[in-house]
Amino acid sequence: MATQGSINHALSMTILAECSTSKARASVVRLPHALVDTPVFMPVGTQGTLKGLVPDQLRELDCRIMLGNTYHLGHRPGPDLLEKAGRQLFSYCFSFQDSGGFQMVSLLELAEITEEGVKFRSPHDGSEMLLTPEKSIEIQNSIGADIIMQLDDVVHSSVSGPRLEEAMYRTIRWLDRCIKAHQRPKDQCLFPIVQGGLDAELRTKCAHELIKRDVGGYAIGGLSGGEEKAEFWRMVKISTDLLPKEKPRYLMGVGFAVDLVVCVALGCDMFDCVFPTRTARFGCALVKTGQLNLKSKTFAKDFRPIDSECHCSTCQTYTRAYLHTLANTEPAACNIITVHNVAYQLELMRSMHQSILQDKFPNFVQQFFLTLFPQKGYPNWAVEALASVNIHLL
Repeated sequence: MATQGSINHALSMTILAECSTSKARASVVRLPHALVDTPVFMPVGTQGTLKGLVPDQLRELDCRIMLGNTYHLGHRPGPDLLEKAGRQLFSYCFSFQDSGGFQMVSLLELAEITEEGVKFRSPHDGSEMLLTPEKSIEIQNSIGADIIMQLDDVVHSSVSGPRLEEAMYRTIRWLDRCIKAHQRPKDQCLFPIVQGGLDAELRTKCAHELIKRDVGGYAIGGLSGGEEKAEFWRMVKISTDLLPKEKPRYLMGVGFAVDLVVCVALGCDMFDCVFPTRTARFGCALVKTGQLNLKSKTFAKDFRPIDSECHCSTCQTYTRAYLHTLANTEPAACNIITVHNVAYQLELMRSMHQSILQDKFPNFVQQFFLTLFPQKGYPNWAVEALASVNIHLL
């Protein structure tokens, strides 16, 4: 039976079914401009568009939600133009907006972090930008995404000690400034971010503090930065154990298929990553058995589609041999392979959604891993993570 979560201004979530074995759940999230089934993968369009795709192709894929980036859009085209343009720039499915906090890690050499905010030097023209919690929210209010993110103090997952603790507490303080600055709560839902690195105690403290605030959903941040997978999954589980059941949980920066399946089992609902689009630009296509490097001579005379079971326009139109030729010579390969990779990610999430509705999610997980690892050489971390929620691969 469906259970109705609390409505918080711009977002409501209805849990349609819960796995009777693990923490996985199938839900529908209602947003001002989209109705989104979860679990869901959100492709990343840093500048408001997916590299290699045009909006019509996203519509054809039924991609209802994607991720943009406040830092980059704040530089180009800037909040003034965004305010004048309104949502028309992103009307096809643009519903989720990153706060810009991740650039504290990715552009660390260009950033100076203080209690006031983060001072960036643009990698484009050298100009300076002070991104405060208030400024981040101002830009996101201008962009108009359905879901926006607090500005958090992000440190690399390998950081520990006083700097990690400082970042966690600053994230909480900045959240309160973001909530105060938010001018469009009825149009845009603000997500806070659980920080604390690989320190279980700090993550627990952070989650307890965030839960006290009136927000519509939660993000789990500070992971997927190169840490050991054995540490990664434990921090994910600690976070989902603490966060409210009736609100969506967004695990930031996760996009590998194995990670998606495991983290859905651990109770996460939303994910984003550049991986499927970035790997397409290198000529790699995603399939159930892993990846196909279409630049390889292996595919020079292979006249099958990338995936005979895939219904995307790429698999319905082109052969591996044709794509092999394009991948080695033509920029058009980026577009064609990206269509398939995004389709693969979206179909993976739809399949998990359906399996949870049918209460067959553990069977789905076992078949997924057996297809990917036919010799049963499963990653130890995945075996342990799934066993923690009663799904056993061995």
